[in-house]
Amino acid sequence: MSGTLVLVRHGQSDWNLKNLFTGWKNPELTELGVQEANTGGKALADYGIKFDIAYTSDLKRAQDTLKIILENVGQTGLKTIKDQALNERDYGDLSGLNKDDARAKWGEEQVHIWRRSYDVPPPGGESLRDTGARVWPYYLTEILPRVLRGEKVLVAAHGNSLRSLVMVLDKLTKDQILNVNLATGVPMVYKLNADSTVASKEVLGDMSGAH
Repeated sequence: MSGTLVLVRHGQSDWNLKNLFTGWKNPELTELGVQEANTGGKALADYGIKFDIAYTSDLKRAQDTLKIILENVGQTGLKTIKDQALNERDYGDLSGLNKDDARAKWGEEQVHIWRRSYDVPPPGGESLRDTGARVWPYYLTEILPRVLRGEKVLVAAHGNSLRSLVMVLDKLTKDQILNVNLATGVPMVYKLNADSTVASKEVLGDMSGAH
C-alpha cells in the first residue's frame, strides 16, 4: 500500500503583506501567517494523520510554518530534512522590490510575463520551469520513494516550488499551471498508487484565500 504525501504552502510572510517579490529572501511570518499555519495544523490534527518524516526548504518562513503544524499534530520531534531544492523560485533582480514599483520600471506586461509565464525567467532569476528542474529530481529521489514504501510524508514549502510539484501530480499542462494559485497554510493530501500516480487528492480547508 502506497503512502500519503501532504503539501502545505507556508503562511503569509511579512513581504507577502507588503507586496514584495520574496524569492530566496528570508522574511518572517506575519501574525496572519502564524494563524494560517495553526489552522492548517489543526486541519491535519482533525484529519488524524501521523507523519513519518517532514521536508522543508532552506527558508525560515517554510520552516516556521512546519514547526507550527508539527506542534498542532503533536509531533514536535519529527525527523525533518531541510533542502534548498524546495526553496521558492528565485526572483533574481526582482527580489525585494515592490510589485507595483517593478511594474512602473519594466511595464505591466513584462512583469506579468515574468510572474506568470512558464519558461521566461526574470533577470538573474528562475522561471517556473527552472524551479521545477530542481524540485522534480529531489522529489523523485528523496520524497517519492518514501511515499511508495507506505510512509506519510509532509512537505512545507512555497507557492512556486509546490506548484511545480502539483503540475506533475495533477498532470497539468504548462498553460493550465499558470492559473493555479495555492492558498497559504492549506494542506493538500495526496494518496498515491504503487505506480506513483495520484489515487486521491483532498484539500483540507478553504482555497478561496489563494493569492
